[in-house]
Amino acid sequence: MLKRLGLIVGIVLVGCFTAAAGTYSIPQEQIKGQKVYWGKAHAFDKPGGIRYDDVLRATPEYQELKGKKVERGTGKYWILLSQASDRAVRAISRVGQESKYDFIAEHDYLTSVKPAIPAEDITPLVIQAIHGKTTKKAQHRKR
Repeated sequence: MLKRLGLIVGIVLVGCFTAAAGTYSIPQEQIKGQKVYWGKAHAFDKPGGIRYDDVLRATPEYQELKGKKVERGTGKYWILLSQASDRAVRAISRVGQESKYDFIAEHDYLTSVKPAIPAEDITPLVIQAIHGKTTKKAQHRKR
């Protein structure tokens, strides 16, 4: 009986330690690096999902690309698209650093892994970061 109680206590302690280390985890065979933008897929507590295409379309470079009707395949097209992508990735990193989200990935990817990971859609927050607005945590730090 005492051994069984010790085993149960041990299992509970391991479970508590695991929960403290990270609530969610994506199995190694399901990790797609191109869909993960911030954080570590093996242990995270507060996931955020984004729609990368929407983030990309919100950049000034992409707006210029569409506004000036830059022809696809030209040097200017690829330069602007690369700059838009760089700006989007920087904004995602900024949100990751300044917010409560410790893992940011493509929203559809998070719902497709097994088991699916519930994540708040933080696309609007990343778009705000693109336009130079700070996250709530960063605003709080400035006070």
